[in-house]
Amino acid sequence: MANSLLPPEERNLTPDQVEALDKRRDLGHTFLVIAGQFAVIATVLLLWVGQDLSYSPGWAHPMAYYFLIAVAIIVVFGITGIALRRGTPRID
Repeated sequence: MANSLLPPEERNLTPDQVEALDKRRDLGHTFLVIAGQFAVIATVLLLWVGQDLSYSPGWAHPMAYYFLIAVAIIVVFGITGIALRRGTPRID
C-alpha cells in the first residue's frame, strides 16, 4: 500500500527515481545553506553600507556593490534551493 503522506507523484517511484529525488533535495539543501551563509555576510556588509554611501565620492561605493551582489546571491540560491527541496523530506 502506498504511503498516503507522500504526494501522489512520489508514491510509486523506482529505487533509481528515489535516489535522483534525494540528490535533488540534497542539492536544494546545499543551496539553502549557501544562501544562509551569504545572509550572514550581507548582515556584516550592511554595517558598512551606510558609511560607504555617505562618504565615498561619486559612483565609488564598493561596499554597497558587494552588498547588492550578496543580496542577489541570497535571492537566487534561496529560491532555487526552495524549489529543489519541494516535496516531503525524507526521515533519517
